[in-house]
This record gives sequence, structure tokens and C-alpha cells, in this order.
Amino acid sequence: MASADTEVMTTALHITLITETFPPEINGVANTLGRLCDGLRARGHRVELVRPRQGSDQTRLSDDELLLCRGWPLPGYPGLQWGQSSMHKLLRRWTRHRPDVLYIATEGPLGLSALRAARRLGISVVSGFHTNFQQYSSQYGLGLLTRLLTHYLRGFHNRSKLTLVPSASQRMELERRHFERLAVLSRGVDSQLFHPAKRLDSLRESWGLKNDDVAVIHVGRLAQEKNLGLLKRCFQTLQSTYPQRRMKLIVVGDGPQRAMLEKELPEAIFCGSQHGEALACHYASGDLFLFPSLTETFGNVVLEALASGLGVVAYDQAAAAQHIRHGYNGVLAMPGDVEAFCDAARWLLEETETLRCVRLNARQHASRQGWGAIIEQFEGQLRGACEAQAGARPLLAMPHSIKPASSTPHD
Repeated sequence: MASADTEVMTTALHITLITETFPPEINGVANTLGRLCDGLRARGHRVELVRPRQGSDQTRLSDDELLLCRGWPLPGYPGLQWGQSSMHKLLRRWTRHRPDVLYIATEGPLGLSALRAARRLGISVVSGFHTNFQQYSSQYGLGLLTRLLTHYLRGFHNRSKLTLVPSASQRMELERRHFERLAVLSRGVDSQLFHPAKRLDSLRESWGLKNDDVAVIHVGRLAQEKNLGLLKRCFQTLQSTYPQRRMKLIVVGDGPQRAMLEKELPEAIFCGSQHGEALACHYASGDLFLFPSLTETFGNVVLEALASGLGVVAYDQAAAAQHIRHGYNGVLAMPGDVEAFCDAARWLLEETETLRCVRLNARQHASRQGWGAIIEQFEGQLRGACEAQAGARPLLAMPHSIKPASSTPHD
């Protein structure tokens, strides 16, 4: 048995997170970062947040936990700010209070200035690839910029010790584009919040549906890069195939394409943005979940839909490829194959028992995908980057007897 003099010590890290989006903002990146941040703090680490000011800021964080920077309005994202370069501000702060490691989640001017400041001070950097900006550019008719944007992103991430991606398919895609030092950090789901028990008959009745009717639901940002034109085509295919079944298309979310979609889908029910318990009730009150996006790095909504016990139809990539076994707990189509996507949705409704079994299996799988193991893995990746940094400053010692709290006790 080790004596007191040789007691094994663990180390608490001073981690700085740089991001343009963070809760209470509603998007997949903000949700992921909020979970990681809370989990690291629960495990005893000091986490400092650097982000642009937002119009609805009501933070309770102290000055040593939060650094707000100036920003520009981000087109198409009301209330969000694109962080301005803050090189000198970061240098001053980190010279006085040096972090052990940075996690840069967004690659804009704020992230780039953080990367440069860290390199000047010799601070280890881990970056996260959260958004397929190079794919978005082609969706918005800016295909000529795709190569330049890919070049910038590759240069940005290759200057960090490690780049974390959310799925194996994303890692393969970036490796093909010569990104270096990549590792997978998947995503979890709160399977107590997103639960079939949150199903509300009253909500379904407000949609004009009874028990045996079908609620075909989509949750997400209503934007061009989400391939939402397929919602109309797939829903019409289901209606024509099963004219005897009453069904409604339920769209949860908001964004620049909402007005256009409301015109194209006049019989659909648009519920706007939902969050927390309300969002969980909307998921659980559905039956079939359509996810036609082709630009996701992960797609948190897929796991949320699975946890809610829905029959998920998606393309075979990102979260769907990682978590759905075709015909068992969901259905998949080859990316871009519209007919296969519609056929997959049609198959789920052929037999009542088929959809019932798929939904049960979906819930069973998602209930095992908690955040606890993800946060522990993230902690190890940050610690590894610290240890790899030559000449790193000794870390603050924390007695081994202080047991880190579990970040997700219910998962």
C-alpha cells in the first residue's frame, strides 16, 4: 500500500474554451459545449469560457470563468455574434493567468486569434471540428470558395496538437483532405430528458391526431444546407402509399427557410423552436423522424430522436451511420439517394409491428449513450495534449482522495 508520501496524485486542469456559441443558444454545437463544460467542472477542473457578447447575456459566471469579446452579427443567425480578433486581450489575460490547455471550438477570427496567442505563449491547443463550413459554402451557391475555405480550415486545425471530430466518417473525410492528428469524440444524449414517457396525447390532439395516426416529425434548424426539400417529397410519398392512414408533418425549429417551407407545406404544422421539456414532449409525441441533412458533422437530433423512441429515417453518415443498424433500430439510405430515403420511410409504415420493434430498439440503444463516458474521454484527450506540450508548466495538484463527481449520474 502506498504511503502518504507516495500517494498518487491526480491533476486539475485549467482549461480555456473558445467558442462563438454556447447555451442558452439553441443549436447542436452549443448543446455539446455546454455538456462538456459542465462535465469537466463536475470532475474538478477549472474551465474558463471565451466567447463574444450576445444580446441576451445573463451569465452568472465570475470574471475568472468568463471573458467576453466584441463580435459582429452573424447573418442568418439572429442573436448570435461572430467573434472579433482579440489577440492582445488574450495575451494579457493568459500571461497573468496561464491555462494548461485551450479547446478552440470555432474557427472564426476569435478562434484564430486564440490559436496565435497560444502558439506565442507555448500553450497547448486542442481544436474541435463541429461544423462543415466547406460543405455549407456549396449549398449557398459559393462553390468556388469551397477550396479556399477547406485550405483555411486545414491550416487552422493542423496547427493544433489534436483535432476532435464527432464521427469516424467525418475523420475519414478530413483525412482524405489532408487534415492531421485527428481523433473521434462522439456525442451523448440525456436519455432521461428525451424519453418515450414524455409522449402527450393532448399535444397530438392539438395536431389533429389520434392514437393510431402517424406524426411524421422533423427537428432542426430550417436552413438551406439542411436539404429540407426532401421533407415534402418523402411525406407526399408516404401519403400516396398509405392513403388510408391519417398522418401529419410536424416541423420543430426555426430559421431563414421557415417562411418558404410554410408556403410549400401549407398542411404541415410548424411549432417553432422548442427546448427542454417542451422539446422532449414534441419528440416523444411523434412516430416517424425524418432527417434528410447531408452536411452534418454529427447530428445530435438523431440521438435525441432515438432516445425518444422514434423510427428514424436518415442518410448513412455521421450520427446515423454510427448509431443506426439498418432495419433494426432505424433505417438508412445511401447519401444523396432520394428514392432510397423515401423507400426506407415507406418500409417503416408497411407493418405496425415493424415500426413498434424499431422504436423499442431505438430507445434501448440510445439509453446506453450517456455523456459520462464522452466527458471522461474528452478529459483524457485534453490531458494528453498537455503532456505532449514540451516545457509545459507543472499542473496544479489535486489529491487523489478528492473523487471527481459524475457529470451524468442518471446515464
